Amino acid sequence: MAHPRRVICLVADGFGVGAAPDAPHYGDVGSNTLGNVAEAVQGLRLPHLEKLGLGCLGNFAGIPSVASPLARVMRLGEQSKGKDTTTGHWELAGLVTEEAFPTFPNGFPDSLLKEWVREAGLPGFLGNKAASGTDILTELGEAHLESGKPIVYTSADSVFQVAMHQDAFGLDRLYQVCEVARKLTLPLQLGRVIARPFIGTAKDGFMRTEKRRDFSIAPGRNCLDLLCENSIEVLSVGKIDDIFDHRSISRGNHTGNNQDSLRATLEYMKQSRGKDAFIFSNLVDFDMLYGHRRDPRGYAQALSRLDAFYPELLRELEPQDIVMLTSDHGCDPTFRGSDHTREYVPLVAYSPGFSGGHLADRSTFADVSATVLEAFGIASPFPVGESFLS
Repeated sequence: MAHPRRVICLVADGFGVGAAPDAPHYGDVGSNTLGNVAEAVQGLRLPHLEKLGLGCLGNFAGIPSVASPLARVMRLGEQSKGKDTTTGHWELAGLVTEEAFPTFPNGFPDSLLKEWVREAGLPGFLGNKAASGTDILTELGEAHLESGKPIVYTSADSVFQVAMHQDAFGLDRLYQVCEVARKLTLPLQLGRVIARPFIGTAKDGFMRTEKRRDFSIAPGRNCLDLLCENSIEVLSVGKIDDIFDHRSISRGNHTGNNQDSLRATLEYMKQSRGKDAFIFSNLVDFDMLYGHRRDPRGYAQALSRLDAFYPELLRELEPQDIVMLTSDHGCDPTFRGSDHTREYVPLVAYSPGFSGGHLADRSTFADVSATVLEAFGIASPFPVGESFLS
């Protein structure tokens, strides 16, 4: 295959296609984001992804397997420890996390929070427990407005989340206190500090906004570094820039929802015609709005919107381009709890320049990185990952 001009990687955040072999270690036997969503809504209709071959990856109601998929389709297993956003994206970029980031299901140490309150100049804090991001606003939103104390909470992931009212306290103040928390949690190797702005009142209800920001721990060397070193433009969409600590990103559009992210991806494709570019896009709604909130119908509708947009992306492809659809973990809205699920993720890779086919399961997300590097003629220095182009 000839050297492609552009590789586009769409990460449908929280899009699993069946429990991974090590799911028992994570309590996730029986999870299957796509399969269980399809069953919950009595069948999905995704005609464009169906032709590409998505249905070849499992038994998904309404998405039949096709004999001659237009894309190269396969399932990817994860080698990294943990099942969170950071580890999943880093492994896609060639970096396997050998030790899981720490979690705090019983809240954060008092000593850490006291130091944070002092350094950030806060009147105190509320919460400090594992909680749903929407439930905790219902519980503590009014007390937050009355006291000026930020709401602190975590989840099954390695995250220190801070919720503050966007209008009453301002985004700059929220980001400032999160930057302090990021500095103080570095010795713990905490994965992310997340700023969670919200609006509304106790009477009318509180609602999170799209001005979220993630303050991630710095990654090790990964394929984005190699691309930039080889003069390949790296264009990020959504929270990709945050996940990689804003390193080796040529330009970014920090969109906050799927449709804006798809439009931004398409715009980057138009801007990069005739140039070498890697476009790395995160589609956050599957995870944030529907997986964690246990909304299979909303998840199904989001898949339908992605499928409807896909032809616009394919029309923009030049003969040597590749567009991939994959994920960072599962987030089955029908499974017990509201956490991520340890699953295989799909890889649906289409190019006008190569033939499709159903490939065997792969052992690591890092096959994405290996494929991207081979596409641009760059030798991979990473110990894991095998390109599917050869």
